[in-house]
Amino acid sequence: MSDIKKAVLAYSGGLDTSVILKWLQDTYQCEVVTFTADLGQGEELEPARQKALKFGIKPEQIFIDDLREEFVRDFVFPMFRANTVYEGEYLLGTSIARPLIAKRLIEIAALTKADAVSHGATGKGNDQVRFELGAYALNPNIKIIAPWREWDLLSREKLMAYAEKHGIPVDMKHKQGGSPYSMDANLLHISFEGRHLEDPAAEAEESMWRWTVSPEKAPDAAEYLDIEFANGDIVALNGTKMTPAQTLAKLNELGGKHGIGRLDLVENRYVGMKSRGCYETPGGTIMLKAHRAIESITLDREVAHLKDDLMPRYASMIYNGYWWSPERKALQTLIDHTQSCVNGWVRVKLYKGNVIVVGRDSKTDSLFDSSIATFEDDKGAYDQKDAAGFIKLNALRMRIAANLKKRK
Repeated sequence: MSDIKKAVLAYSGGLDTSVILKWLQDTYQCEVVTFTADLGQGEELEPARQKALKFGIKPEQIFIDDLREEFVRDFVFPMFRANTVYEGEYLLGTSIARPLIAKRLIEIAALTKADAVSHGATGKGNDQVRFELGAYALNPNIKIIAPWREWDLLSREKLMAYAEKHGIPVDMKHKQGGSPYSMDANLLHISFEGRHLEDPAAEAEESMWRWTVSPEKAPDAAEYLDIEFANGDIVALNGTKMTPAQTLAKLNELGGKHGIGRLDLVENRYVGMKSRGCYETPGGTIMLKAHRAIESITLDREVAHLKDDLMPRYASMIYNGYWWSPERKALQTLIDHTQSCVNGWVRVKLYKGNVIVVGRDSKTDSLFDSSIATFEDDKGAYDQKDAAGFIKLNALRMRIAANLKKRK
């Protein structure tokens, strides 16, 4: 008999977590609390409630929380202040959602006096690490149930057979012969894994993409967008003030319309294997380009270069599940300190899969001085003779080395 009396399950209502719900009841014989996060995945969440009720979950033990504003404000925006990209391409749409889900799991566990939390991440993936590092950081004594590390249902086919045996409804609209894609969606992105994507040489089928049109089918006319920043965060689009979640939703709409934000990536997973996935991140792609553009005129050169030096490490912290770590928090403090001057606007042109910066300005914090940068007569604002001195000083060590080489 298990000593776990009650467990909070991160529950999407999909195949994996519906099987887990039933499995927890049968294997641990514990009371199950379900938690479904609305992170802007664009799907109706009420069916998750109905499925939970069908399996005997008490109505007061079903949590469906709208976390969209918190997600963008407290997780996505801070990450983009650092211009965060993992392995040169990935905008971390899945990774950045996990610390928030872990946080809410622990909060619900405390609220319902649960002994454990449970998740549907596999033993091959990164999410098990992200969920569990977050959970332990927020409650070091919590018990964690990871079914994929315990059961023998180690394929989609076995999961579907289990679901059929126990009367668990399965949404097969993506099946198209064989297992459905493994998908994860929130306001920042949607990801696709599995099926023929497991062959890195196979091109993703066009019918797979959901948020973006192909660049070939994007409008022939470019669209211009003015993006206003305050302290490194977007606060308005084309003059209209928006909340963080509204901002990202609108950027997704515009980016998707113009075929922006598709990515086909083979990444290095935390557990050591290489994994191929496809991603749609239209709003995040626009946000990253615009943020770098406003920083280009407001950040000191060495501060900008320091941020670029630190960014890969910051990205790895998020990818590897260390959002709640002291080192990530310390680095975030530094990043946020740099953003007090990142104010102004950026104009971008959206055209057939491209985000093209065509203008930027800051009335209060621009370090761009046209009187110095001009190619015309600067009327003495910059003395070009000064350049000779620092060039000679910087070349001194190389000249010494070259002379030594000549003497040998």
